[in-house]
Amino acid sequence: MAHPPRFEDDDPLLGRLREVALALPGADEKVSHGRPTFFTRKVFAIFGGVVKGDHGSDALRQSLVFLPDPAERPALLEDPRVVVPGYEGAYGWLVLDLRTDPDWVEVAELVETSYRLTAPARMVTALDAGSRRG
Repeated sequence: MAHPPRFEDDDPLLGRLREVALALPGADEKVSHGRPTFFTRKVFAIFGGVVKGDHGSDALRQSLVFLPDPAERPALLEDPRVVVPGYEGAYGWLVLDLRTDPDWVEVAELVETSYRLTAPARMVTALDAGSRRG
């Protein structure tokens, strides 16, 4: 059974996140579990989180799900915009609410960190060499 879409394709927050995520070497997008998911071989960012046990909740609908640097995780959890999502949270992932006028430089940094933790080494090398999609 397919998951129903949990996003609007013309959402301006999703549009900005697409610009950030798809600029990374080898990045692509697919819809998984009703949410736009950005990946190389592994997922590095998701638009829209899920509250565990309440898939109908809109609380995390316009958010960034990302894998943080473990050293930065405690500080991120002190930010009231950041929460542990249902399901992905058990694997160390966090959610940043994008409905609060996000700092897109910060969003790009979180996405890049998540990418670095999940992408193949050759793609991280390409990123370090300055090879971003244009």
